Amino acid sequence: MKPAHLFKALLPLLAVLCCCSSSDQLRTRDVSAAELRDKINGGLLGQFFGNLNGLPHENKYFEEPGSVSAYVPDLSDGAFTDDDTDIEFVYIWYMNQEDEIQLPYDRVYELWIDHIKEHIWCSNEYARRLMEIGFKPPNTGRIAFNPWAVFNISGQFLSEQFGLIAPGMPQTAARIGTHYTHVAVDGEPIQATQMFDAMIATAFFEDDFMQIVSAELASLDPGSELHEIVSRVIDWYNSHPDDWRATRRKIKEAYWSGEWAGPGGSNGYRTITAATIGSILHGEGDFVKSIQLAFNFGWDADNISAMVGTIMGLLKGEKWIREQGWSIKDEYRNSRRPALPTDLTITEFAELHFRLARRVILENGGTEIQVSGEEGFRIALEPPANIEEIPRPLNRLEEMRAEWHPIIQRDLAKDSNAQARAVYAAVCLGLAGEIAFRYPEEWREAITAFQPHFENLFEHDMWSREARDYFREVVVNGDPGTEYPPIWPHPDW
Repeated sequence: MKPAHLFKALLPLLAVLCCCSSSDQLRTRDVSAAELRDKINGGLLGQFFGNLNGLPHENKYFEEPGSVSAYVPDLSDGAFTDDDTDIEFVYIWYMNQEDEIQLPYDRVYELWIDHIKEHIWCSNEYARRLMEIGFKPPNTGRIAFNPWAVFNISGQFLSEQFGLIAPGMPQTAARIGTHYTHVAVDGEPIQATQMFDAMIATAFFEDDFMQIVSAELASLDPGSELHEIVSRVIDWYNSHPDDWRATRRKIKEAYWSGEWAGPGGSNGYRTITAATIGSILHGEGDFVKSIQLAFNFGWDADNISAMVGTIMGLLKGEKWIREQGWSIKDEYRNSRRPALPTDLTITEFAELHFRLARRVILENGGTEIQVSGEEGFRIALEPPANIEEIPRPLNRLEEMRAEWHPIIQRDLAKDSNAQARAVYAAVCLGLAGEIAFRYPEEWREAITAFQPHFENLFEHDMWSREARDYFREVVVNGDPGTEYPPIWPHPDW
């Protein structure tokens, strides 16, 4: 990005930060409970509009953008569970039930086992497979164990609702969001969680779309690829603000791999992040235009439009949305997450977020006050900042080996499920040769325990051919001394 353009984009944010550092008064924001509800409800309605109205456009436009020329937001049939909202639904429900903002990972594991069994794909599905042999978060989202984790957009489409419960607190929003998205991703996708949750938290009290995008930049590790991607999209927008197709063309040329998977695929952070930022910038604060552009940017369009809709809904609020006369049935039907309520209203679902937002406000320096004679809050505002850097190396290999070496040894002496986990961890981390040499009988028994899981995990086509050959030699052909190849992340990415 040209320095002049970057400086121009960051000027509003720098001004806010300077003011906040010089005045205690400007480091807080008073908001009535009614206004806070209006914002949260608007954000959730926007997410439903984007997600569910975006489904007909999902993975339809690749080489060329879509041609949607008219869009009327519509929830005449209410809202229903889809993976863009219903995994968060599980978390939001139990965060309320158990009065805990960051549920411990042991509890998150139990929730997945009980409630998140079907209608999941890609990195989330693979994480669930790992849970079947006893892996728990965040290891289910580590790149060395989960071949999707290095690129999958789970870091984006499972994050919106955590931003909705941290008004004006982008760092807190990022911490909550990354806690939950680490279930299935790491690396650049975790940067995506941080920046989008920062944008949502910022949008509560900022209605300038350029300042919101500037907040996103500040939340990223400057050494991350996503920082460069967002900077380039801002530059392309500044070069031709009236031509979204030109920005879409630049995104395609720079990031689209021509395939579904991988960082540059329709399921990857490069393409999808760039398209989301492009939609927000070219939408220029217009609710309908922004979501319509998200459809037309294409690729995994419902993912893009759900994020765009959340931010636009926050900016406008529920009152404004309902004044537009769009058809909205107040219903959120759950048919995908067993043992949870099946007939919530959208209003009831939004109220769960309001309760959590109240707790987050009070736990992070805020207070309950009267605002113009009504119930309200004084929120301790936060500047956006990066709260988790890119791991180096991405697969955390030495860190993971140190953590898992004693676990593998203990698991070899346990039941068949633990033995299977020991084999998987040892093979993925290049420890199979050492473990097999030191514990030959236990290793042979563990290999037998792992066999039923081999195809479900090691034959997955997200592993490179080099990786799968290695897995087969070690596990099927019984050669733990096979040379460990440098295969994480995928060599083609």
